[in-house]
Amino acid sequence: MSTRASTAFPLRVLLLVGSIRAGRFGHVPAAWAAERARERDDIDLDVADLADIRLPVVLPGDDEHAPVAEEVAMLGKRIQAADAVVIVTPVYNRGYPASLKNAIDWFHEEWAATPVGFVSYGGVSGGIEAVEQLRSVFAELRTMTIRNVLSFANFWERFDNEGQPVNADSARAAATAFFDQLLWWARALRSARREAA
Repeated sequence: MSTRASTAFPLRVLLLVGSIRAGRFGHVPAAWAAERARERDDIDLDVADLADIRLPVVLPGDDEHAPVAEEVAMLGKRIQAADAVVIVTPVYNRGYPASLKNAIDWFHEEWAATPVGFVSYGGVSGGIEAVEQLRSVFAELRTMTIRNVLSFANFWERFDNEGQPVNADSARAAATAFFDQLLWWARALRSARREAA
């Protein structure tokens, strides 16, 4: 797998911040990951924070003619437009937030053939339990979840007061490998996404 794809055209990456809890930490690793993405000339970044998007919590069921809330329609368009998605998630009670599950379940075809990567944070596990549950959910939605994860165990010790990882060099190297892998899959699946649309 190539370490750096061609920069002839940037790919659209949607970074989705999954926690809406008051006092959450998620904005810190999300901002750091966004910085790493924006440093690259092969990524056109879009950031969607679920704390700023008021999605309904009751799904419409099988009624194809049910009205769709504007927030749902707008997020669906952003997912559909993305060549790849990065999910930022904490671990809550060995799982991922209900807000993230709600956001995922509003959409189906929009996810198809999309590579998905994860930035996770938590205690000793670094949020990996949440990631493993999300892998099974996204498999059902016909996405491709990438192997590499940007995981921050004991997150309260991993970032300084400026929101930068205390082990900056290793974190930056991990981010480079992560985005390289994500974009490799995004390019590989681009034609499949057109067919699924």
